Amino acid sequence: MGFRFLDLISSAFVAVLLISNIAALKVFVIGPFVFDGGALIFPLSYIFGDVLTEVYGYSVSRRVIWQGLFWLIVFNAIMSVCIALPGEADWETKVGQANFVKVLGLSPRLALAGWLGFFWGEFCNSYVLAKLKLATGGRYLPLRTIGSTIAGQLVDTGLFCAVAFGGLLSQTTLLNYIVTGYFYKVGLEALMTPVTLWTVAFLKAREGVDIFDRETNFNPFASR
Repeated sequence: MGFRFLDLISSAFVAVLLISNIAALKVFVIGPFVFDGGALIFPLSYIFGDVLTEVYGYSVSRRVIWQGLFWLIVFNAIMSVCIALPGEADWETKVGQANFVKVLGLSPRLALAGWLGFFWGEFCNSYVLAKLKLATGGRYLPLRTIGSTIAGQLVDTGLFCAVAFGGLLSQTTLLNYIVTGYFYKVGLEALMTPVTLWTVAFLKAREGVDIFDRETNFNPFASR
């Protein structure tokens, strides 16, 4: 079955992932709270994840999550190759290798943290949403989207922060970072619930589909 809007949502999902991967390199403070730049846009990936699962089903969401992980790994690999290549003389004078590495250099540890957090967090979000849809007969969508985000962001934020910054930041700063990021992302999705509901209703009407994952294999590594 062909869908009119699936490609658009999938590409937006991957774009948000790549943008947030760069933005997350900046850690900043607002008052007593510690954030990274990815917090400005990454929560949108969970909104897209909710839309994908609610409208098109877990299997489609699983495929898009794998696509996102693939392009995230490609992005990190290309940046690593660019850093390793020798710089041209004029470029070294005007930009410089050190500046390039500061902006786009990503340690293997940070890359791994991003992959793990994204992969398991998104699958947790999609799985919980699909199961709640079955349990509620498709009702209470606001509670289901927020509930799945509570679970998915707990896995995502906890994994990313622990793997990326465990042992580098003090325990107090790391805990602040995790708690602040977690509640910020969950709160943002809660505020965006009206947009999510409108998008889901729009897509269900235009696509003519509303998938219930009754016979779905929820194994994230399943090929079908």
